Amino acid sequence: MKKSIHTFCLFLTFSFSSAIISAQEFDEELFSELELQKSDSVLPHAGGATEEEMNSVALFNDREAELQLFTKLDSIQIIPAYESYSSWDTKNLFANRADRSSVGTGIRFQLAYVDCDFHYPAAGIMTSPFGPRWGRMHYGLDIDLEVGDNVFAAFEGMVRISQYHSSYGNVIVVRHNNGLETLYAHLSQRNVIPGDHVEAGDIIGFGGNTGRSYGSHLHFELRYKGQAFDPLLVVNPSAQALLSSAFTLLPNHFDESGVSPQTIAARNASGKSGKSAKSKYHVVKRGDSLSSIARKNGTSIRTLCKLNRIKESSTLQLGQRIKLK
Repeated sequence: MKKSIHTFCLFLTFSFSSAIISAQEFDEELFSELELQKSDSVLPHAGGATEEEMNSVALFNDREAELQLFTKLDSIQIIPAYESYSSWDTKNLFANRADRSSVGTGIRFQLAYVDCDFHYPAAGIMTSPFGPRWGRMHYGLDIDLEVGDNVFAAFEGMVRISQYHSSYGNVIVVRHNNGLETLYAHLSQRNVIPGDHVEAGDIIGFGGNTGRSYGSHLHFELRYKGQAFDPLLVVNPSAQALLSSAFTLLPNHFDESGVSPQTIAARNASGKSGKSAKSKYHVVKRGDSLSSIARKNGTSIRTLCKLNRIKESSTLQLGQRIKLK
């Protein structure tokens, strides 16, 4: 009897192994959604201060990821907009970038069906729009917040990126069902990992001042196939709502000429206020600190950091000129 049972177990093991081999031979398009990771590995990511420098190294998320094998059909059903991207890259921020021709004469995106399909990513006011800034391109809009404030997913989707980046700091990228992606940068903490499903309004992290940042804020981007376009074509920061339930992305939206009228107005207002207000400086003396300078001049530490492009932790030098306005 024992011999029969042993023979039967061997038969089951052989049959099961054969079935696995047959399945793999039948479908050669099996791939890993999340690469196997080593706890001490450093994986290549797009990185750097500008889009041209997006080839540096950043750390992957710290939590272990399960190996999931999907067929191509599985991927189309599970991963948002997989049929458009034909990839699911959890390492590189902006892989396989599209160009103007990828949108043809225009692509229409359904953004929401009901009000709860969208949630403004943070509660603060817009402090800087999309476009050229300080000699380089600013690819999103900045929203004022305090360290630790909630940061929300704008739409339903799946987390593709959750990592630390030299420029963006703690950054999250969410891919949405319509093919658009949203990016949330400079976070103090990330609450999600790649593969997590999020709903509009879910708290995905907390506001911070990490990476290349001069004062706590949220940097928010909208992208299609790696290419950024002006978020103010889609959202109204004053109302913290969508401009419309649908949006048509045009080829020129990838260019400087394709920014929204609201962005142009915001830039003009900033330029006029800058010209009309004469710059004022404080020369650092012994015993001065950002706190004492801000208090004496009726401003805030955050404002001083932004004006002077320094961090709150920066050490002031005797004789250093601190711009006040």
